[in-house]
Amino acid sequence: MKTTASPVEEQELNYAIMARSLVKRYKNTASPALNNFNLRVQKGEFFGLLGPNGAGKTTAIAILSGLFPPDSGTVLIMGTEFRRQPNKIKQISGLVPQDIALYDQLTARENLVFFGRLYGLSGQKLQDRIARCLELVALTEHAARPVSTCSGGMKRRLNLAAGLLNDPQILFLDEPTAGIDAQSRHLIHEQLSELNRSGTTILYTTHYMEEAQELCSRVGIIDSGRLVKQGSPEKLLEQSGKRNLEDLFLHLTGKQLRDT
Repeated sequence: MKTTASPVEEQELNYAIMARSLVKRYKNTASPALNNFNLRVQKGEFFGLLGPNGAGKTTAIAILSGLFPPDSGTVLIMGTEFRRQPNKIKQISGLVPQDIALYDQLTARENLVFFGRLYGLSGQKLQDRIARCLELVALTEHAARPVSTCSGGMKRRLNLAAGLLNDPQILFLDEPTAGIDAQSRHLIHEQLSELNRSGTTILYTTHYMEEAQELCSRVGIIDSGRLVKQGSPEKLLEQSGKRNLEDLFLHLTGKQLRDT
């Protein structure tokens, strides 16, 4: 007998990413990194998660991508609860972490072979995906170069390539353009926009407000482990009367330094 989904379940299936009441507390910290964090990202969205240092952005990405579980709360990816089918979800997800996750003594291609095998890829399919990802990040001519000899921008682009090997439906990116030159940043922007146009859902953290305003269909501003505001950049600016996202960001999170 065929069962029908409830209206709530049908609504959940429209979202690529759902987080409900996530709480995460690290040892020896006064406040939780995430404190009743809720998020909904629709399929095909380019969603920017913005926040000052220590606001909870990286913790949110880590939990949503399955690196570790929350202390409490629920994560659903494509309507599936993460803790019930983690392997299935990881097969359709890609993660580009804030720190460069590459082996310096291996070449660019050898790194992608290693990470591709972790995704379960092999043979011609793996070689085809490596070739495609190297092309996407303009590193085909540098495939045999040891990572230790690559520039910061090349490492960032290779980091992105590693996260794309399994052709993910959902891509999590934690500050993927931090500390690189304008040319590499421009290339990464172009490729991410193209991926999003082709249907990939993207959740993106950044400190660059102009980046978020240019790339994202919606943004959420996180502070003290909670979302304090979300919406399209245009609507948020219209509602607030602020000139740009940076002004709105400082208005909501304050001007007190967070990197001390």
